[in-house]
Amino acid sequence: AAQRYATGLLTRMVEAAKEGTAPRKGTGFAEMVRDLVSAKKIDPDFVAQIILLPSEQTLAQIIGENVDVDAIHAAREALRISIATHAKDALLDAYERMEVKGPYNPDAADAGRRALRNACLGYLAAAPGDEGVMLAAEQFRKATNMTDSIAALSVLSHVDCPERKEALSAFHDRWKDDHLVMDKWLAIQAMSSLPGTLDEVKRLTGHSAFTMKNPNKVRALITSFAANNQLHFHEAKGQGYRFVADKVLELDKLNPQVAARLLGTFKSWRQFEAKRRKLMQKELKRIAGTEGLSRDVYEIATKTLA
Repeated sequence: AAQRYATGLLTRMVEAAKEGTAPRKGTGFAEMVRDLVSAKKIDPDFVAQIILLPSEQTLAQIIGENVDVDAIHAAREALRISIATHAKDALLDAYERMEVKGPYNPDAADAGRRALRNACLGYLAAAPGDEGVMLAAEQFRKATNMTDSIAALSVLSHVDCPERKEALSAFHDRWKDDHLVMDKWLAIQAMSSLPGTLDEVKRLTGHSAFTMKNPNKVRALITSFAANNQLHFHEAKGQGYRFVADKVLELDKLNPQVAARLLGTFKSWRQFEAKRRKLMQKELKRIAGTEGLSRDVYEIATKTLA
């Protein structure tokens, strides 16, 4: 019920943003979040799941036509800020209450507490001021398990602050020899909502942690950007589309199956508003018209255009 309420509220907020009318403030939902995180007798893992907002990609799928990615992002951020503002004290209290002390234990009870604590941290970082950012930076420094470390790093990845750069650098230095963990490091940066993320992803394609010859690296960086960073993949001038299309063509010479899967991120092109539809169609036609294309990629490109 809470998820349906949040989804309905957000779709109405998106429409208001598109039409330029006064948006709903989401105060009722913020109060519900406040009451849920304050409840002492409800399973923390359950609370963590129901207070999370639907993703921007989920909202786009629900809206289904003439999707405006900027309006979706603006509406979701506005609701996050409203929740963070109206429920701040309760979120702070729950964040402190849910701290798991002692040796790491992967059991369900501790996992639930960590899940709720990290959900609260995500909202606190959206509140005005830098208290949430400081909490995330402190959690990152003190983390004794990957769950808390990744959660804090993910929160910081969306904030333009020195702590973000310090945490990314520290995480890299600690885990640079672990390829699986470095995949997480690449993906977190690819999914950042900060301006300049596309340029950062381009820069990371030249990093020693990345290679086009490894499908896991491609998924971590490029597919994470195309599939999970709706705001920047669908950047209004089409630069995100061109970058990913270029990588599809480059990959096609190395691994046609991986290239075809990456091209799958264009399959929903018809659901977006006219300008973006046209830009995505242009890249699909460019790919389909490329000489020497593999059967895998040609088939996806032509079927997607059909």
